[in-house]
Amino acid sequence: MKALYLSAAVLTQLLLSQALAQTSNNSPGSVLDADVRQVGSARLENVPAIPDDVRAAVQRYQNFRSAQFQDWLPDGSMLITTRFGSTSQLHRVRTPGGARQQLTFYDEPVAGAQAIPGTERFLFSRDTGGDEWFQLFTRGLDGSTVQLTDTGTRNQSARFSDDGQLLAWSRAVSGSGDYAIFTANPAEPDSTRLLWRGTGSVGPADISDDGRTILVNRSLSNQIDELMLLNAESAELRPLHIAGGVARYDSARLIQGGEVILTISNNGSDVRRLVEIDVATGTVTPVSPELPWDVETYTLSKDGQVLAYAVNEDGFSRVVVQNRVTGNTLPQPELPRGVLNVLDFSSDGSTLAIGLSTARSAGDVWSHDVASGALTRWTESELGDLDASRLAEPSLVRFDSFDGLSVPAFVYRSTRAEPDASLPVIIDIHGGPESQSRPGWNPGAQYFADTLNAVVILPNVRGSDGYGTRYLNLDNAEKREDSVKDIGALLDWIATQPGLDAARVAVYGQSYGGYMSLAAMIHYSDRLVGGVERYGISNWISFLQNTEAYRRDNRRAEYGDERDPAMRAVFERISPLNNVSHITRPMLVMQGANDPRVPQSESDQVVRELRANGVDTSYVLFADEGHGFLKKANNDLRREVETVFLRRLFEVE
Repeated sequence: MKALYLSAAVLTQLLLSQALAQTSNNSPGSVLDADVRQVGSARLENVPAIPDDVRAAVQRYQNFRSAQFQDWLPDGSMLITTRFGSTSQLHRVRTPGGARQQLTFYDEPVAGAQAIPGTERFLFSRDTGGDEWFQLFTRGLDGSTVQLTDTGTRNQSARFSDDGQLLAWSRAVSGSGDYAIFTANPAEPDSTRLLWRGTGSVGPADISDDGRTILVNRSLSNQIDELMLLNAESAELRPLHIAGGVARYDSARLIQGGEVILTISNNGSDVRRLVEIDVATGTVTPVSPELPWDVETYTLSKDGQVLAYAVNEDGFSRVVVQNRVTGNTLPQPELPRGVLNVLDFSSDGSTLAIGLSTARSAGDVWSHDVASGALTRWTESELGDLDASRLAEPSLVRFDSFDGLSVPAFVYRSTRAEPDASLPVIIDIHGGPESQSRPGWNPGAQYFADTLNAVVILPNVRGSDGYGTRYLNLDNAEKREDSVKDIGALLDWIATQPGLDAARVAVYGQSYGGYMSLAAMIHYSDRLVGGVERYGISNWISFLQNTEAYRRDNRRAEYGDERDPAMRAVFERISPLNNVSHITRPMLVMQGANDPRVPQSESDQVVRELRANGVDTSYVLFADEGHGFLKKANNDLRREVETVFLRRLFEVE
């Protein structure tokens, strides 16, 4: 049978047709009552025409490019991702300040990449239309590409042996919540082997130096992990018994010949520390000092001598470099104040790659000489037409919630705003919920502050990451709406602040933040002018039943299990869909048709009910996106739509 090859344009049109058919079958309430038009891959309902000045303003803020470090190549050059045209693609940078040589040329973004040890090839992953069914590919600098995985499966957590001859990864299939671990010699695709079928969310964390043992992580929730050792030949599994009880283990790796595990964990602490675990005894020994903040990432030189890690201090990153054996501090990198996205040693351990973004830079890569402390900038990412000196520096504030809890938030105010002006406010609530708004590059906050002359507030409500395990768990299960009360407390705080117009406040969020936007509109419609929600959870029960099987149990561990009668009753009580009659102000809803996390049905049903209640509701559906809008044209359009909607709410010309 002949293989069928579809162009990107044909594939997009097929996806669009499928999405429109689904929208028709699950009409978000009366498409007949909505003003409907098509723009590219997007269906727009009740969205006015976009004025030229809005298009121009959006482009000023959307034409930036960032550089994300992926790995060192054997010759000392860097593998990075940066946007080319519509999507993020792989590039090679040979020297500091050198040109970005493009290596991949896909319509779909490349999700990540790593060099294959001992070769000039690299591994990368890519999905289709945001569906998150990631495939693994190997590619050479000459462009030769081989797909290692089966289309229609989800593949992740790729790990290599030191010699590059063994690759291990985890794979999920549609309809199952269990992952299996596969292995292959990446140079021999036919060597692919099913090594072990796991239960739940399992994946390789590391491979021992001799290639005989795979360190496996089973994630029971976002806060509870189990570590196990899997024989790479016999598939014999050995559970590890670690002192200290249940805990989270991030970036676990085998060191000292497999006798010790180095990992980031909250074992024995409210915050996450860098610790070593003795494999034989399960004893846990802290490596990083006792701090009130989480260690967010780390890297270790190949010889095990030099350690670098980053601490998340109230949202800002601080990098520490030290001798792992003696603990002595080495020369420290003097970085701009911002948010780290990567740390990685070169193969000889002499140089540390550091990826960082700041409020006024979109994200670049530096190298730090371990011996001399010299810091060299490798990339200079463009901000397009933006003047970095005019961008807002976020200020960190705290407000007290209903129970006395101190809640942090970052505030963006335009540098061109008059000091005594009373400005409209956008409350931008992050997703996750185990995530954190941080003061790195945030083009959306900068754009709204400048273009709408608004103040943008990004609260880290209870349940946010970065403030310890106790804070993280304050919104779990039946305590879900306590985080919504934090938004009520923020509205109280706004009313006391000079320069903030409490009569013009909108709420805004994506994913879990989309749920928070809906919930805030339900509880505080009389104090808000409207809300924007992108792919938000509208009904906890239908969400948990319809989210992809491979992530369902993980989400139940955070939100609660809808199969439990008591928890189901809570979900019935708090689900926005069951309380939508309390929303009285305009709403804008946006969704990707291929979203595996929060499916399209969550947006369809809330739009339908809002319209049935007479609420002015706009809806945008992208046929070729998933959980987030990754193609530039789509992201431009959603920003344009948001601008028109918020302008109307704030009565801004």
